[in-house]
Amino acid sequence: MTLPPADSALGKLMATLPRPGRVEWIGIRPARGTAMQALDEVLAQAGAGLAGDRYKGRSGERGITLIQAEHLPVIAALAGLDAVEPARLRRNIVVSGLPLIALKGRRFRLGEAVLEGTESCDPCSMMEAALGPGGFNAMRGHGGLCARIVEGGRIRRGDSLVVLADAQTRATAGAAV
Repeated sequence: MTLPPADSALGKLMATLPRPGRVEWIGIRPARGTAMQALDEVLAQAGAGLAGDRYKGRSGERGITLIQAEHLPVIAALAGLDAVEPARLRRNIVVSGLPLIALKGRRFRLGEAVLEGTESCDPCSMMEAALGPGGFNAMRGHGGLCARIVEGGRIRRGDSLVVLADAQTRATAGAAV
């Protein structure tokens, strides 16, 4: 994603967030067909994904999937459920406090790791089974964000998500592939 110039009106708007985010939940799926495991912390490995996750080693631009905590009640309501547990949605990290879509094309620090938002994390057909009929559509527009791991490090529940300065994002945008 190409960001607008940092000094443009749109660039300034896109760089302005109300506050840092916060890690509320962490999960990995060790193998296909197994349930998500909730963790207190996980090791993010640059270019490899999350330690212990089934997608580790072939993650590329989807090294981590994030979902916004504020969207969980929306998804539940749209799916006709009282609540939705994060593990049902098959995302690795639940973050509260900021709009994840604002991180697309930006670098941010999550705990000790540096990530780059790459694309929307659109729902897959598994959401129909996880949430019931209409689950796929309930998640459309609320599926979260995929990110690649630029610099590895530990991510813990309660850690802050802080967007890196626009100059840092632009200076290193082509450095890691």
